[in-house]
Amino acid sequence: MTFNTSWWQHGIFYQIYPRSFKDSNGDGIGDLRGIISQLAYLNWLGVEAVWISPFYPSPMVDFGYDVSNYIGVDSIFGDMTTFEELIQKAHWHGIKVIIDFVINHTSDQHPWFLESRSSRNASRRHWYIWADPKQSGSPPNNWISLFGGSAWEWDAATGQYYLHSFDKRQPDLNWRHPEVQAAMFDVLRFWLEHSVDGFRIDAAHMIMKDPHLRDNPPNLTGARVMHKPMGDYDSQLHLYDKEYPDLHGIYRALRRLLDSYGVEQPRVAIGELHILDWKVWASYYGANLDEMHMPFNFGLVSAAWNAQAIRQSVDTIEAILGPGAWPNYVLGNHDEPRIVSRVGPAQARLAMMALLTLRGTPTLYYGDELGMYDGDIPAQRVQDPFEKNVPGRGLGRDPERTPMQWDGSPNAGFCPPNVESWLPIPADYQQINVIVEREDPHSMLTLTRALLEIRRTTPALSGGSYRPVENVPEDCFVYLRQFGDQRRFIALNFSSREQTVKLAELGAGQFILSTYLDREEPINLTSLCLRSDEGCIIALADSTE
Repeated sequence: MTFNTSWWQHGIFYQIYPRSFKDSNGDGIGDLRGIISQLAYLNWLGVEAVWISPFYPSPMVDFGYDVSNYIGVDSIFGDMTTFEELIQKAHWHGIKVIIDFVINHTSDQHPWFLESRSSRNASRRHWYIWADPKQSGSPPNNWISLFGGSAWEWDAATGQYYLHSFDKRQPDLNWRHPEVQAAMFDVLRFWLEHSVDGFRIDAAHMIMKDPHLRDNPPNLTGARVMHKPMGDYDSQLHLYDKEYPDLHGIYRALRRLLDSYGVEQPRVAIGELHILDWKVWASYYGANLDEMHMPFNFGLVSAAWNAQAIRQSVDTIEAILGPGAWPNYVLGNHDEPRIVSRVGPAQARLAMMALLTLRGTPTLYYGDELGMYDGDIPAQRVQDPFEKNVPGRGLGRDPERTPMQWDGSPNAGFCPPNVESWLPIPADYQQINVIVEREDPHSMLTLTRALLEIRRTTPALSGGSYRPVENVPEDCFVYLRQFGDQRRFIALNFSSREQTVKLAELGAGQFILSTYLDREEPINLTSLCLRSDEGCIIALADSTE
């Protein structure tokens, strides 16, 4: 059997939040040299691509998502020479490198914005979104920042407001200005020339706003407008402050640029889209699959955690995708609570099996392969500007960003014992860490590595079709993956009770893997007993190996 998919379709992605992965110089903050030092671990684990969150020069108001120079490396993380070494050594290990492209906004310390706010007549004035106040002196409209409060900040020196969809120190770029488009595409060219394999496009749906700056209507239903509660941001329906249709032209142009560099090895574009309407979400693939290769799918993050809801989420994606569009799944990232904290350790094992056996590209968040929990962040150690701007709401993202737990030594091997890490090390690091779990045949790390190996070597899982199986217990999600004659049967028990799946028509099979890591025997599918919280991969007897 041969694959007919590209590397980004059958590969396994791994997100690294660089501040939290590995500190190489003893300042308590992770860095590029730290990532280099752990490439062998990632290769051992079975990772085929890493997405590295921002490492650009930045005042670090939003820890790199407030960029002050798009074509450099912040000294906290290293320098361009170190980045070039990282690319070279990652590629030597067979690992692709994807970096963040912060497309919607810059830092207010970026030279572009410093010039823009210097005068109404500045050459880059219209590189950002400026507007006059209302007659009362109030902001131009009612738009709300994702980080709380008005999305407009008054600039007394020039007598206008500027727009910031996030923190006030992150002014939004004006993507309708051709010079902005040219400058940002030059940024992409710079990194493509430095051999990056693709871009994760931050807040991709935010870049075009209503040119008339109309007020958003109220959200009278009280329903969430994103995948998780967002405080006052949920009080509006965000019809006009994002997702204006002309943004699709930008992404078609971006795709053409990437394709021009990817004749032999495609360069990939992955979009961060917090969009609840799946038809709108799917439109970012492009009518002719000529925009993003994959918009990130947060369905497994936002769905209720039960068999029926997860199946519905998967089936919705499968139904909405056009011919040739490739799905993808994530369980979490640097903005979402960790999967173990959401569903518990037993169900997190089940979730990992689902992530790595569904059709489409999976992305792992660093530490989830260990079963890391959200950290406990004392008030005096809070770093996240979101939490600081909206205090008391528990919306901060620090808990899911705590340092990677490498071993049982003080500071979990993330940084030297006598150094304070930038966020607290969780108290469970002596039990949940790489060294302990590599030696435990039943650990989450052992399970994850086994799943990665099985996926990588099984065409039915990495490139095959998906079909849900009917007539199973309500608490079970069961599906068939097939590539040619090779068939793999996946059964997931979302309950804490034993369940029996009866599928005599499928005949006999062979256990390949259980989340309990203890089953390898033949099985007659006339009666498959699933223990509490158990997931299984079964090779059907008539498959071709």
